[in-house]
Amino acid sequence: MSSINTTDDLQSYLYRAMQLEHATIPAYASALYSLHPQTNSDAAHVLRVVAVEEMLHLTIAANVMNAVGGEVDLTRDDFVPPFPTYLPDGEDDFAVSLTCFSPTALETFLKIERPGLAPEHYDRRRPHDGAPKSALVTCPVDETLKFYSIGDFYEEIEEGLRELHDEMGDALFSGDPARQVGPEYYYSGGGDLMPVVDLPSALTQLDLIKGQGEGELADPYDTQGELAHYYRFEQLKLGRYYQRGDKRHEPSGPPCTVDWSAVYPTLTNPTLDKLGPDAELREAAIGFNQAYADFLKLLTDAFGGRPELLIDAVPGMFKLRHGVNQLIRNPVAGSDARTDSTKPDPGDVPAHAAPTFEVGGLGS
Repeated sequence: MSSINTTDDLQSYLYRAMQLEHATIPAYASALYSLHPQTNSDAAHVLRVVAVEEMLHLTIAANVMNAVGGEVDLTRDDFVPPFPTYLPDGEDDFAVSLTCFSPTALETFLKIERPGLAPEHYDRRRPHDGAPKSALVTCPVDETLKFYSIGDFYEEIEEGLRELHDEMGDALFSGDPARQVGPEYYYSGGGDLMPVVDLPSALTQLDLIKGQGEGELADPYDTQGELAHYYRFEQLKLGRYYQRGDKRHEPSGPPCTVDWSAVYPTLTNPTLDKLGPDAELREAAIGFNQAYADFLKLLTDAFGGRPELLIDAVPGMFKLRHGVNQLIRNPVAGSDARTDSTKPDPGDVPAHAAPTFEVGGLGS
């Protein structure tokens, strides 16, 4: 039986789902931004593809929220978490940081996208293991409930949808159809994105999120024949591309290369305070934060009944990199990249600046 008993519960879960899908984007973008230009094409391709699909997942979660009569607001002060953060589905055995691309960052990405089957004897209601408690760590309606993976979290939402539909019938899907985003409004066509209008379409779309993240249980590829996120990242770890027919963890395709030295050793979890007294760096960071807040406002408007705005939103996300160059290529006076174990052996160099994603209060 699901912990989702009312439409309010369901909407709380779906808001958390939107937070969850978005929380990965600053982390993946920070790693992508840190790559030296014209280098690491394999890593850049993987990071870019995954980030675009996370935007697709955010759009799906927004479609389901709108379908059940909820309101989508990505400008709330609590929407973008301070980093490091635990994922909003309750995984508390690792935290997500904003940092440069590195072996440590890659291990975190694999944990984010890990397949949904929990280890034997996994206890969803185990106490937190001494980790700092965050509002994002616990279940939206039961703070003792935690999920092992993103897929596990969406299973709970799907079960809640089924149970509420058993009680309410199609009245559950009372939202305005004009707020639905179809593939014609999404960058690159949006794959199998479709409007959510009833239980079958809601379940199909949520299954798409799970499949793109972790693949099928016995197959690295999802039902659309695309390599899932977990295995895209695993290629970078194992140094070889997957090809159709490969077993999990056994890619047999061409080499997939990473040059760990061609990465700017950025500050981990940068903040405006960490940037020090350099006025130009602070101005660049503040400018990026405002641009990102404007981007979230654009998405909110798109999900609020103006879906045509989404056509330019995803390409716009990557255009933000132009402002990042003022940060990422400049060392921060007084910092030392060697003090951060996530850095790929940076040597005697200062850490570089990076976007801080401090957008609370900027997007309303």
